[in-house]
Amino acid sequence: MELDFIDISKADEQERAHMPGAVQQSKSNKKFNKSIFLDISKDAGGDGFIYEDESVNRAAAGGGSPVMRTAVKNPGKTIVNIDVSRTAERERIRAAEGGKSRSTRRMSEREERRRRDTDAGRERNPAPARRRNSQSNRNSQSNRNPQSGRNAQGGRNPQGGARERKAAQAKAQRERELRRRRRRRQQITAKLTVLVFMVSMVSLLLFVFIKLVKGGPENVETVKNIDAVLTEKAARREVIKTNKTQKPIMEEDFLTVNEYSRPGEKLEKVNNIFVHYTANKGTSAAQNRSYFENLGITGETSASAHFIIGFDGEIVQCIPLEEIAYAVQKRNYDSVSIECCYLQENGEFTEATYQSLIRLSAWLLNEYDLAPEDMRRHYDEGGKKCPLYYVENEGAWEQFLKDLRDYIMAGAAWEAGGSN
Repeated sequence: MELDFIDISKADEQERAHMPGAVQQSKSNKKFNKSIFLDISKDAGGDGFIYEDESVNRAAAGGGSPVMRTAVKNPGKTIVNIDVSRTAERERIRAAEGGKSRSTRRMSEREERRRRDTDAGRERNPAPARRRNSQSNRNSQSNRNPQSGRNAQGGRNPQGGARERKAAQAKAQRERELRRRRRRRQQITAKLTVLVFMVSMVSLLLFVFIKLVKGGPENVETVKNIDAVLTEKAARREVIKTNKTQKPIMEEDFLTVNEYSRPGEKLEKVNNIFVHYTANKGTSAAQNRSYFENLGITGETSASAHFIIGFDGEIVQCIPLEEIAYAVQKRNYDSVSIECCYLQENGEFTEATYQSLIRLSAWLLNEYDLAPEDMRRHYDEGGKKCPLYYVENEGAWEQFLKDLRDYIMAGAAWEAGGSN
């Protein structure tokens, strides 16, 4: 094999055409000389070099022949100008090459080509073992994503990878921009909501102020009424919370179940406590209880009450609190009724009857979480003059409610001396 050496002075011209195995025409002798790329595997300052051809290796190493090199654009490649100054040395190399048989030379050439191909492959991929070990992983990834950035030969596609990275960066940028816009919209919405609320409150206060200024005494009175209602509600809650009245002494003498005085129907709830008078002056609690019992026999009318208070202050319970009584026609199913005996013509109760009414009413209000304002006269539901004294004397009824409140708030038994 004849060796042709590259002139270093023409490296710039040959650099554009030099590829492994490239052929170019020599200007001096019109012959086609094979350009030799020498792959230097050691540092430029090293003494040893590994070239593509064994004969060049020997030529470069023998006889003290100078070896010069210059870098080109291809990474890992160096054009080497080997100046063999000794003709004998060159002739010895040619003789050694010529002495081989044709078949041996062909085998050497084939082995040399295989070695160059192997070296070229190693140069393209410096870690073949790692590539072989991860081949299955790359194949699975390629199957999952056909557009994985690899070319048709299975190698990496730098342009494809760069495009994927740019696309991912652009997507992340778009998502950040969307989140930023969303946060900005939320902040603007919250600020607008607060602003609208504040403007509404200021407008309402201004409207109320103008109405008060222009409306005169009528509007001032309205405001006072509103304050009174709020105060009354607060007082109601306070008295219900304070009421701890215990059950007073009484006699349980329930009526026999019958359709005229004790129907036995269930009392679902209690919204009010009604006060009645017997309309039969001078009769006792026991006598009025017997009257209700006899209605079950005579059937002349339907009438009864849960409790009867005598003029001596005794209390008789005629019907359990879980059942209705026939006392207030339209309110029998959500109320409890108290009948009171009397001795005066005008229907005024005795002091003993009044005190028992206070104690019994306070206990019932405590049982059903009600306030004195929930007390009613029979007159308040239907207009019947019952109880007569409290219908004809509104002030007496108001005084009763006040005394009842004071008794509850005092948390003790009522002491005589109040006006009735």
